[in-house]
Amino acid sequence: MARQRFPSGKPKLGPAKSKKDDGPPAPFKRPPEVLQPFVDTLDERHVYITHVDNKPADFKRKIFAVPVLMNLALALLFAYRAYYILPYYLQILASVLGYPNETTMVVAEMEWADIAPEVAVRALSFMLDFVLVVFVWPWPFDFCLAQEHGNPVAWRWRVGFRDREVVVRRSRKWDEAKGDVVHDAGQASLLMSRIGPATSPLLVAEKTGYLLMSKEWDLDWAAMVDAHTMVDRKMAAIEAFKTVILVFHEEYGWLCVDTKLNEGAEEDEKRRHVFAFRDALAAVGKEDLFYRWIEIIQYESTQPSGFGPEKQEQVAKQIRDLFDKEGINFDKLWNESVGESTPAM
Repeated sequence: MARQRFPSGKPKLGPAKSKKDDGPPAPFKRPPEVLQPFVDTLDERHVYITHVDNKPADFKRKIFAVPVLMNLALALLFAYRAYYILPYYLQILASVLGYPNETTMVVAEMEWADIAPEVAVRALSFMLDFVLVVFVWPWPFDFCLAQEHGNPVAWRWRVGFRDREVVVRRSRKWDEAKGDVVHDAGQASLLMSRIGPATSPLLVAEKTGYLLMSKEWDLDWAAMVDAHTMVDRKMAAIEAFKTVILVFHEEYGWLCVDTKLNEGAEEDEKRRHVFAFRDALAAVGKEDLFYRWIEIIQYESTQPSGFGPEKQEQVAKQIRDLFDKEGINFDKLWNESVGESTPAM
């Protein structure tokens, strides 16, 4: 694990300026020492989340087949387009260089009625290929050959499909606004608002790793290969990667965020209620409503406008209407499955 990944050719920021001996304040703590070889490969500008994906290997294989087929289709489309259009572009280039051929246009000898359609056809062809090369081609290229953070093909080639896999997510552009998350309460709140929904036990339990990419989090393919290299070499048990949140701080260096610090019996009870509600929906063949409910809550609670009392009332009405359309009374089913009044949604 001596490999270091320097983003965009830039060196890492180096060790923390002045690490305090008494350790960081809660909810931050030092990363487990067993993970230090893994932590050393990470980019200090980003926030990372690791967890263990327990979905069956066969299910993961089916999920991964979708982007494989999609990118294979795109690659074949590009190959066909190149085969079809390159000779045409070469003829145009030869004409520009002074070698007349069938694509040469002698404007002085042509009518506008002939010039306009030909110019339009060429312009559309150029525009189509520009869009394909600039906006579409990066998908199959990054899927197979991206280097900075690895790529899905290299990840699956090295790791394969396993019943238990380490998933590593990396923060996207929102981390550019990240400041002093240890001493600045506002920055700490921003961080928690991002990692809270991303580490939801329901989200992690119900979705396999490949489906956890979002506008706020991307998968770090190279980091996942590194994590499995450590596990395969017996440098760390796979359990060491179970829900670890890593963030770099100038004063303390790499830190873990303890999201369960304030959780106790009350949080466990709430989680039990939610799972009981899911089971009740599954019993009447409406389990999909449960996931739609969770998705609505997670989406609305992470919006920049906040999730205050007024917004909560709007979302609660939206959810009740959603359930009513499926013939399910939300409040009644919750009360029957949990035995308590409806939760604050």
